[in-house]
Amino acid sequence: MKPIELNDPAEIEKFLSKVSFKGKGFTTDALLLQVYEAGLDYPDFLKAEGEDPDASYDGKSPAWAKYHIRQGKRVFMVYGGSEGGRRTHFSETP
Repeated sequence: MKPIELNDPAEIEKFLSKVSFKGKGFTTDALLLQVYEAGLDYPDFLKAEGEDPDASYDGKSPAWAKYHIRQGKRVFMVYGGSEGGRRTHFSETP
């Protein structure tokens, strides 16, 4: 998959609503919901890269394997893949 980087909050929300994960570890039908639950209600940066056969975008597989989503000082990341299991990480810098 070709890396993608977005800086428009409306485009980021639209993008995340089309990303879903199956397989081992973290799974979801819409990544946007998990981003909201992590406290990022208006994400202003997204970077996605890599390839994961258990991830899909707009119903088509594969999709990206790593996601870095940021809102100000809050960061939500999804990484890993089908072999080792997908994980998430949330951090907030001071």
